[in-house]
Parts: sequence; C-alpha cells; structure tokens
Amino acid sequence: MDDPPTVPERSRGSLSTAVAGALRDAQERTLLERVHADAVPRHLAIIMDGNRRFAADHGMVIAQGHVRGKDKLEQLLDWCLEAGVRILTVYALSTENLDRPKDELNALMDLFAGAFLDVVTDPRVHRHHIRVRAIGNIKLLRPDVQEAIAKAEAATRDYTEYQYNVAIAYGGREEILLAIRAIAEEVAKGTIRPDQIDASMVSRRLYTADLPDPDLVFRTSGEERISNFLLWQTAYAELYFADVMWPGLTKLDFLKAIQAFQNRQRRYGR
Repeated sequence: MDDPPTVPERSRGSLSTAVAGALRDAQERTLLERVHADAVPRHLAIIMDGNRRFAADHGMVIAQGHVRGKDKLEQLLDWCLEAGVRILTVYALSTENLDRPKDELNALMDLFAGAFLDVVTDPRVHRHHIRVRAIGNIKLLRPDVQEAIAKAEAATRDYTEYQYNVAIAYGGREEILLAIRAIAEEVAKGTIRPDQIDASMVSRRLYTADLPDPDLVFRTSGEERISNFLLWQTAYAELYFADVMWPGLTKLDFLKAIQAFQNRQRRYGR
C-alpha cells in the first residue's frame, strides 16, 4: 500500500504560522473587548527600553534596533487610538543618552528629524486631531531636529482630541530644578512669598504644566526603574514592567498592561 501523501515541510510551517496568527488575533480581540468594558488610562507614559539589546539579540547593528523601535512606536499610536488612550507620553531620549557614541546619536537624530517631519503630513494625525509636541531641553538637539519639532508642533497646535508627547533630551531632575529656579526668581523679585509655594506652583512650571499626571507608566525590557522620567508627575502613577524589548512589544503585551491597570485599586495615598 502506498504511503499517504505528506504535507511539505514549508507548507507545515506556513500552516502553523497561520494558526498561531489567528489565535493571537482572537486573543487580542477578546482582550480589547475587556479593556473597552472598563476605564482606560487617560494618560499613558511609556519608557521605550531595549532597542540596543533587541538589535544584539537579532544580529543587527544598533541603528537597526532604533529603526525597529521607531516602527514599534508607530504601531503603538494605533493601539492607543483603538484602546481609547487620550494622552501618550513616550521617553525617546534622556539627557544621559546624549553621551552615547557620536555615530549612534547621529542615527537617532536622523530618525527624530524624519519622524517629526512625517507628523506634518500624517493623515492619521490630522484625522484624529492629535496634538504632537516635544518636551525636554530641545536646545540640546541638532538644529534640523529642532526645526522638524517646530514644524510638527505648528501643524498640530490647534488639535485637542488626543495628545502625543515625545520626551527628548529630557531629564526629570533637570525639569524640577528649572521649576525651582523659576520660583526662586519670583521670590527674589518679591512677586511671591516662600510660604505661598505649594505643589501646584511647581506643577505649573514643568514641561507638562497643561497635562494631567500619568495614570500608568509602562516600561519594557524587564528593567524595573523610572530612570529619571517624569519624576514629579508619577508620584501616584501605577507602574507596569514588561519583560520584552521595546521593538518586540506586541499588541497583546500592550493590552495586558492596560488590563493590569484596570485591575488595580488606586488609593492616591489614602
């Protein structure tokens, strides 16, 4: 008797990939429905960590890891829109990162310049009325990046439906110090008294003065620290850490973070 026909190895691989993809899609749909059934974070802050380790793990040069990280951020914006997150703040470049090798920094600056210029013509940004801006010591950036930021901010200045903030050349301690210095100058001028200084006075002098504090801070790469990100603003934020490098983040990972936030009872110190 002849042996039964066998499925070619390549076909078996394609079939298993298709089945895995269909299962993942079903899981994402189910979890998204659950997320929609409860309140989502109004303001989500993300520490996008792991580009360089992702590149090393996948035999890439560092620059390729950063490109994959930029592509993931494009996906993330779609996921936030779908989930209903209104304010997104991402940690793109810290002041400490400015000490990285020149070649890596130049590649990053090229990515930033291109990304901010893309905002000007991105139909998604204009369709959803997303205000885009950069927060941080922008003067430390390359001139062409500063110019691209200015164009993106000007093109979206009047939008109020969603807000997308990129923390770039940003340091949380520096931000607080700038606020303190501004208050000290007003005290020296006699416009305010020291006993009038309160938390709201500091908050109004931060880069995020017109934003609510983050509800959820989400960090990738398995590291469990804030790394000088929104130090003042995250006093009562929920923290979530995922053991996945940023470019490898999936929609399922993202939705699990949102659901974890929804399952917590926020006490605000009470």
